[in-house]
Amino acid sequence: MNARPPIVISSLDAERLKVLLDSVPAESVPGKEELEAELDRAEIVDPKDVPPTVITMNSTVKFRVESSSREFTLTLVYRKGLDAGDDKISILTPIGSALLGLSVGDSIEWPKPGGGMLRVSVVDVLYQPERAGELHR
Repeated sequence: MNARPPIVISSLDAERLKVLLDSVPAESVPGKEELEAELDRAEIVDPKDVPPTVITMNSTVKFRVESSSREFTLTLVYRKGLDAGDDKISILTPIGSALLGLSVGDSIEWPKPGGGMLRVSVVDVLYQPERAGELHR
């Protein structure tokens, strides 16, 4: 696997994600260990110090799955943020976990459930709560 790019996560997101991960059994979340490893290697910063091009929780991001060259625009949410709309992706999905903390222009290889790898590239961060001044959402 290629080296993963450095990632930045807000202290608020890191705290909430650790609580979430502690509350779910490993077998119910494909990639739970990978997400935990990402939290461990991330640079954790105060929400006001998150760079404006970084994907945080509740960010709306445009990204490309390289194997298909398809682009998607989705909002990265916690499980409770999912609803009937198709415009959201859970942090507990492999692609959601892969996106967290990346910046515009970054690419990452991430394990797929059932084996194999997928490569995701960040095209744009259309909305980021921290950039919008929503530091304690």
